Amino acid sequence: MRLTWSTDVHLNFLSAAAVDRFAAALSAGAPDAVVLTGDISEAPALRGHLEQLQRRVECPIYFVLGNHDFYRGSISDVRATAQALTQSTDGPFWLPDVGVLALSESTALVGVDGWGDARAGDYANTPIRLNDFLLIEDLAGLSHANVVARVGAIADADAALLRPRLQDACARNDRVIVATHVPPFRDACVHEGKVSDDDWLPWFCCVAVGDVLASVARAHPQCEITVLCGHTHSSDKATVLPNLTVHTGGADYGSPAVAETFDFD
Repeated sequence: MRLTWSTDVHLNFLSAAAVDRFAAALSAGAPDAVVLTGDISEAPALRGHLEQLQRRVECPIYFVLGNHDFYRGSISDVRATAQALTQSTDGPFWLPDVGVLALSESTALVGVDGWGDARAGDYANTPIRLNDFLLIEDLAGLSHANVVARVGAIADADAALLRPRLQDACARNDRVIVATHVPPFRDACVHEGKVSDDDWLPWFCCVAVGDVLASVARAHPQCEITVLCGHTHSSDKATVLPNLTVHTGGADYGSPAVAETFDFD
């Protein structure tokens, strides 16, 4: 089983020909599946970009959504689009709508979108204001306190979705791959070689998903959990527990690339 992973590809910055070239790069290693961990495009173009990739890539594409995928749209509308793609086509497939996916006899894949949930760093005093708060309908115009409450609720919902699926996958498999967009631990929130500071961490770490991952990993020490995420645009590998490792993928606007390819029995 060969799994190719890429993240933060931001296809809205590319021409149609460049998207095709990226699809060729995804296909180059003859993977059995491709996983994309968010920031694929922006809301108006997301479906078209995903369909274009799937037409060019011969294996199934599985994905989660990142914050940029909701730009110029709403969270409910974009997720409805992702769900419609999953249910009405031969791919691509939004992992929150898939559940636990068997990659091999001993390896499973699960995924949730995740969100920077304002629980790491100095959320009360950070001066950082993301474009999320202007370009995503659900967050636009909210006060700082209401933004904090809203992103926390989104992250909690994703964590609640992940917990039973991860528990089931770990009980049945030797290895589980977890795809999510936002790094779930502080040590995985690396930019240009350094862990993000307390101003950036509120929006660059999903503590709710991290708590679920750590809890389930401790309950299933026999299962190796590998987390694939992005968001920071800097590559890193963090060992959180003996059986829990987080890979954060690097990215450059306008130059999407394969982050890593994994081979499993």
